[in-house]
Amino acid sequence: MRTHHRTRLLAAAFAALTLAGGIAGCSRADSGAAPAEQKSQGAAAEVRVGYFPNVTHAPALIGTKNGFFAKELGSTKLTTQTFNAGPEEVNALLGKSLDIAFIGSGPAINAFTKSKGAIQLVSGAVTGGAQLVVKPEITTPEQLSGKNIATPSLANTQDVALKKFVAEKKLPDVKVTNLDNPKTFDAFKKGELDGGWLPEPWSSRLVLDAGAKVLVDEKNLWPEGKFPTTVVIVRSEFLQQHPETVTAILKGELAAIEWAKTNPVEAKKVVNGELKALAGSTLNEAVLDRAFSGIELGIDPVASTFTQLAQDSVTAGVVKSAVDLKGFADFGPLNAVLKEQGKPGVNAPGLTK
Repeated sequence: MRTHHRTRLLAAAFAALTLAGGIAGCSRADSGAAPAEQKSQGAAAEVRVGYFPNVTHAPALIGTKNGFFAKELGSTKLTTQTFNAGPEEVNALLGKSLDIAFIGSGPAINAFTKSKGAIQLVSGAVTGGAQLVVKPEITTPEQLSGKNIATPSLANTQDVALKKFVAEKKLPDVKVTNLDNPKTFDAFKKGELDGGWLPEPWSSRLVLDAGAKVLVDEKNLWPEGKFPTTVVIVRSEFLQQHPETVTAILKGELAAIEWAKTNPVEAKKVVNGELKALAGSTLNEAVLDRAFSGIELGIDPVASTFTQLAQDSVTAGVVKSAVDLKGFADFGPLNAVLKEQGKPGVNAPGLTK
């Protein structure tokens, strides 16, 4: 059984204040060091899982809709909540109104930083699926100077990627506007924006439905074209108290991913149906196909990229110094699941305690 609590995008000013206060330390989780170790209390009576109504959160959408999570959870009640931006989801985690979150890599690092280690990375979910799309007349990075480019929210994964790119290219006067993805789409069509660094399906929507062109495919900026777009994080306290519940969610996620890879046509239909139920609209077939072609579903969080991602926030001017990510990852539950199924485990260079 699942319960959906829909969230609405906050006003831009409020979102900025929320993030600014959050990074500086607005949560009760910021009051001291990471909480003391907790004893296992068995399966939780309820687990609250958050995710976005986005193609890049396909494992969560499929795992919920097709019952993969519920099957593994047994008598544990599954309550789901959807978000439009990473900072909102981080605040829900740190306020203890959420236990597990499918979230972007940037907000995941922010959550770990804000909580002083009270958040753990436990799995990957999706890699790839982000592009800088622009007006057709913009054909080189240098032409971004003086232009207005959108990202989904302040200090989110795409926001950091764009600001890092601009800093490294030494592009002057690039205006970065933080907008909810649907508003970016509308503003671009009206000519109010020159482009956006966006996750799927919004980069595909701007290309196919609004006439944008791809200037940068983010996968071309990473070794082997892999970078974590969506990962799974959990409150450390919840992981320590209810490890078997976290394991059940990871089993459900893996089952959803494997089903999606075996049934790609059906997987797209499920995701599109959930987008309709959660966000009120569906994607046309061309956009859906293009969006899925740009992502890869998988539990590997590409842990080797996180040190660079932390440094990217510095280059982007989002934070003053790179956070020490030692203790960020706990892949014990995931590797136990993979071992049980005869699959290779995942590594966490520099991220474990």
